[in-house]
Amino acid sequence: MYTEVSAKVEAAKVTGRRVSISGMLKILGVSRSGYRSFLNRKVSPTRQRKNAVKKEIQKIYDNSKQNYGAPKIAQELRKSGETISQRTVGKYMREMGIRAQWTKPWTTTTKDSDFSKELHNILNEQFNPERPNAVWCTDITYIWTQDGFVYLNCVMDLYARKIIAWTLADTMEVSTVIKTISKAKACRNTDLPFIIHSDRGSQYVSNAWREATEKMQQSYSHSGYPYDNACIESFHSLIKREWLNRFHIINYKHAYRLVFEYIETFYNTVRIHNHCDYMSPIDFEKLFERVSSLPAA
Repeated sequence: MYTEVSAKVEAAKVTGRRVSISGMLKILGVSRSGYRSFLNRKVSPTRQRKNAVKKEIQKIYDNSKQNYGAPKIAQELRKSGETISQRTVGKYMREMGIRAQWTKPWTTTTKDSDFSKELHNILNEQFNPERPNAVWCTDITYIWTQDGFVYLNCVMDLYARKIIAWTLADTMEVSTVIKTISKAKACRNTDLPFIIHSDRGSQYVSNAWREATEKMQQSYSHSGYPYDNACIESFHSLIKREWLNRFHIINYKHAYRLVFEYIETFYNTVRIHNHCDYMSPIDFEKLFERVSSLPAA
């Protein structure tokens, strides 16, 4: 039956004639009154709400650079007054064919240093300091480009998981991490005592690094155990998963532009984080400043 209808429609297109509604209804066995009822049928309130919610889900998903999954999208919908469960959002997303980006598991890439007995893990996986500038962590990750690897070095303040300094270089020399930590110190302009945590890579056990961080408490991960530096490891996985892996990166300039766009215009300023009560790192730090400035009760 449907093959016959399709054939007649195609024949009408070829000859330029209009398709006979009555003829099609007769072939399909549908009454004219039933056809009119179908045309005049209104969308139910439940369907209207579902369609509206799906539009908002798509909007939030696109604004997140197509990264947010059901938990974050549900939070954003609730902020706008929508009452909806994470499970329902997940169901709608599956119907729409969208999902959060997938994370690859960690791999160990840092070898132990010759000074391992002198390196102590002061942080000891205490990843939730009570104020900014209490704990910073840092690490290097590689980014593949068609011209060869470039290396991203970041310093994160653990309070709000904010990237306070970053450097992209075409080598992994000590000068790269020194440049990044210098940026961080200049950005924060603080004399408060705090912990600086890193892995045991050669850059972080060098004399130049120790001199650059001599006023800080130097903390190091255990050998071959990335979870000691989980937050910055997670960020580097995140920037690749949510952004860099989508592109065929041509060269250093292309990589720099992409890193800048992600960190400065999305991650620090827009992207909500469950650690930050579903606020961006910048908003979470601003909230701390406002609360700290209130007079004591």
